Amino acid sequence: MKVLWAPWRMEYILSDKKDIPCIFCPGQDRTKDEDRLILYVGILTMVMMNKYPYNNGHLLVAPIRHLSDMEALTDEESLDLLLTVRRVIAILKKTMNPEGFNVGLNLGQVAGAGVEDHMHFHIVPRWNGDNNFMTVLGDVRMIPEHIRDTYRKLKPYFEALRQSIEK
Repeated sequence: MKVLWAPWRMEYILSDKKDIPCIFCPGQDRTKDEDRLILYVGILTMVMMNKYPYNNGHLLVAPIRHLSDMEALTDEESLDLLLTVRRVIAILKKTMNPEGFNVGLNLGQVAGAGVEDHMHFHIVPRWNGDNNFMTVLGDVRMIPEHIRDTYRKLKPYFEALRQSIEK
């Protein structure tokens, strides 16, 4: 499927992909979060935008620890991961008014994991008609808002989430 307009992909297409660190390992430096589209980093879980989204507001939730499967999660990490998924859905409901969601986890390359070494959930907001004639007939997906605008819209809600959890 082609994307009608996605200028942020050019950086990836032209980049040297050797020795790229894991996109889900946030490290300690929060100054690059906006460039990396990281919305939230908690003690056990992080949230970032999908740089190549299926739909506007497509977010990724991952454990902080670099893990490839669910069996390696501690009970505390499992709980925090699912609570974060629930909180992300609540934020997206408030900010984007979707009519539904696709929430999924692809474990392993054959299951569709694009980054198979670091497990992560996909949360994709959906609207009635988001698969319109362009998608069906033209094999083109339309994303109506620039990814940086969506980031700036969502970031204050994730900052409030971080502050509420730290209290």
